[in-house]
Amino acid sequence: MDRNSIIGFVLIAAILFGYTWYSMPSAEEAARMKREQDSLATLELEEQARRAAAELPTATVPVDSTTLLSDTLAALGDSVNVDSIRAAKAADQFGIFHPASTGTGEEVVLENDRLQIGISTKGARPTVIRLKEYSTHNKTPLYLADPDSGNYGFDFFLGNRRVDTRDLYFTSERSGTDQVRLRAATTDPAKFLEITYRLDSVTYFVHTTMRLVGVTDVDPRDIAFQWQLTGLSNEKYRDGELQKSGVYYKYFSDDRNYLSETEQEQLKLEGRTNWVAFKQDFFTVAMISEKGFSSSGSEIGILPLTDSTHTKRYDAKLFFDLERGQEVEVAMKYYLGPNHYGTLRRTEVDQFDRIIDLGWGIFGWMNKWLVIPIFNWLDGWNWNYGIIILVLTIAIKLLLMPLTWKNFISSAKMRALKPEMDAINEKNKDGDALKKQQAVMDLYRKAGVNPASGCVPMVVQMPVLFAMFKFFPSSIELRQESFLWATDLSTYDSVLSLPFAIPAYGTHVSLFTILMAASTVIYTAINSQQMPQQQGMPNMKLMMYLFPVMMLFFMNSLPAGLSYYYLLANVISILQMTLFKHLFVNEDKIRAELLANMKQPKKKSKWQQRLEDMQKQQQAARRK
Repeated sequence: MDRNSIIGFVLIAAILFGYTWYSMPSAEEAARMKREQDSLATLELEEQARRAAAELPTATVPVDSTTLLSDTLAALGDSVNVDSIRAAKAADQFGIFHPASTGTGEEVVLENDRLQIGISTKGARPTVIRLKEYSTHNKTPLYLADPDSGNYGFDFFLGNRRVDTRDLYFTSERSGTDQVRLRAATTDPAKFLEITYRLDSVTYFVHTTMRLVGVTDVDPRDIAFQWQLTGLSNEKYRDGELQKSGVYYKYFSDDRNYLSETEQEQLKLEGRTNWVAFKQDFFTVAMISEKGFSSSGSEIGILPLTDSTHTKRYDAKLFFDLERGQEVEVAMKYYLGPNHYGTLRRTEVDQFDRIIDLGWGIFGWMNKWLVIPIFNWLDGWNWNYGIIILVLTIAIKLLLMPLTWKNFISSAKMRALKPEMDAINEKNKDGDALKKQQAVMDLYRKAGVNPASGCVPMVVQMPVLFAMFKFFPSSIELRQESFLWATDLSTYDSVLSLPFAIPAYGTHVSLFTILMAASTVIYTAINSQQMPQQQGMPNMKLMMYLFPVMMLFFMNSLPAGLSYYYLLANVISILQMTLFKHLFVNEDKIRAELLANMKQPKKKSKWQQRLEDMQKQQQAARRK
């Protein structure tokens, strides 16, 4: 090793020694550090004592943490101001809000004729939400939230500290039974955080405002609102409840949308959002902002749960479109109420009624402008809902009767031409199928029969059938309403519980579903007699009778009101066909008219001419 290297090492060692000596604490500093460490140890011992006391059985004399603390301090031989240490820690964590970091949580109850809400002064958050007009399927009070199901609060940066309202204690000031003002104090009496709640007297809305008064070093765009809510199971059929529970949301610039109803999903909002709704089967908790929630940082999520007492976990973290320099004030309103179409529509919140799934396109249109108006008018008579469904079914059948009549007449004409059809089939049984089809079309043209006229009425009636399939499962009016043996028309009627589960069927027997399937078989049998036999379709009859069996399995767990409606529709259709056949339609007269038409020269329509030209082209192509 050369001389320069040795000198270098010596210098480095000298520097290290000097720095170590310089950084050593003085005697006073060492004593102060020891007192602080002892104080922190004391606090830890105190907490351990509290935990131990909580874990002791009631028969055991609890540990007095104060005595333990005194003994510990005596043992340490030092007098430490524990409150000062605790205050210093709170000041470091909460900043100017550290006076609100300690206190006692109390519950303030707000209520009107519809809602009862318990608000805790710890966090200024709703812990209990009860709908006073409704009950669960087993007749207990219905809650949308309880103390264990929600995590609610605002948070923001104060300087470099994150302040969460869930950690703060508020003082409360009530105004009657439906309004409360909660305030979190700071070190300055002129500065505070205030959260107010006000219940509407005639709606399911709760208005809330969060204000930061005198606090200027908060970025308004950084204020976040979070609500994690675990949905409580309130209905008889939990699987059906899960299928209709989800997170719905509405951008100002787009239609209502929703997250997955079957799987876990998390979504970052991509536009200014008008509202976010935690939807259950028949009830909703929704957050609505007239100014909108910001797309910057806002996200929503949903997670299906497996336990029997809950449905799904809903999650929303929302930011606000506030400008710097403005007084920090965040205003929202909550909808805490039923999924009743008329009620949601009267809120005047854009597309809020679409929380209820009435079907897409023409099916939803049928429900909104035909089914629901008739149903609501009948509901005004205060009849039993079984009677209302009966009258509703009759009304819809009467409206569709012209189409039903046209379909029946078309079938009658086709039956009247059966001898001629049999002759064509016999003549062409071994011949070209295209030539046979051409002969049939020529027969229809001469007789003046349009084979499509019987299909059009059936197609037109299909939207009504699908609309009803959406209407009845979504109708809260049927919830817990009884009729005959069904105790609740909004869910399945069980007349027999099975000791085992049948795949795709379940563990119960629904009588309305059985009657519906039986009526479908009878209707199918009668209708098949009215329809002309189709050649070359040997399995069609089997499929027609297989469909009712499939419906028996598919609809066993669906609402009794829906099965009851389809049962009534089948019975009325059977009565209509019987009356048409025996009282209003003379098939001999129809055949005579058709034979007379066949003797008269007929001009081919453009459609028939194009069809024949196409058939001739196909025949020519086959000969090549």
